Amino acid sequence: MRFARPVAFILLALAANTVGCAALAHEFWIAPEKYQVKLGASVRADLRNGQVFSGARLPYFDQNIARFEIWDQAEARPYGGRMGDLPALQLEPPAEGLLVVAHETTPDDLTYDSWEDFAKFAAHKDFPDIEQRHSARNLPRTGFAERYTRHAKSLIAVGNGAGSDRAIGMLTEFVALANPYSDDLSTGLPVELRFQDRPRSHAQVEVFERAPDDTVLITLIRTDADGRAVVPVKSGHVYLLDAVVLRPLDPEATSGDDSATTGKLAPVWQTHWAALTFAVP
Repeated sequence: MRFARPVAFILLALAANTVGCAALAHEFWIAPEKYQVKLGASVRADLRNGQVFSGARLPYFDQNIARFEIWDQAEARPYGGRMGDLPALQLEPPAEGLLVVAHETTPDDLTYDSWEDFAKFAAHKDFPDIEQRHSARNLPRTGFAERYTRHAKSLIAVGNGAGSDRAIGMLTEFVALANPYSDDLSTGLPVELRFQDRPRSHAQVEVFERAPDDTVLITLIRTDADGRAVVPVKSGHVYLLDAVVLRPLDPEATSGDDSATTGKLAPVWQTHWAALTFAVP
């Protein structure tokens, strides 16, 4: 089976030095304290928001969570923490095998006062025709809003780490097609990107690769016609995959939302962010 290979774009940066341009998007991901835990040990993980695989820790808040689940190889169960928990995930010892943590946020809105900020964000996330699409809808170039949601997964090895990832019905999600802790990754880790329960073809995937010295390498790859790609990986490195869906939102469709009664702008675009974190032993 053929998979898409990396494009010739590489950006080298230090994890401690975030990009100083507000127009560049802030990723959201699940950051386990340990990607491999012994059987009988607890699992702890942060929710993080930031850039270049470095970001702020976010506490557990019910109002920000649409879905928070733990998937082991036998069953799935919802996760409920305490308000303000930090790290947000504090899980009692789970069953042995590959553990999948899934988190989806409630929608939030962002207002753009500068067209350049939105255009740079859209270009960065591979939407080069955004100006044409925006103008075709007769939207203002300033003072408009975007609604966004986050859809993050993380793969954690418990004990032997055996098992597999699978599609779990998130709005958008990555599915690892091999086990990063037990399978042969000499040719890379194959993944599938999905949106609305279907493979998402010809989409940009941003790969953040953190080395043991905390250097972060950013690479862009693309999914093929079947929504699949191969992520080149190295032993001892940690990875974050990120992909964004951007689609129009009719402001009339949000006229009944709370935002419409609080004086906020009705959003005209919506983005959905898929993320996957894992480590390679």
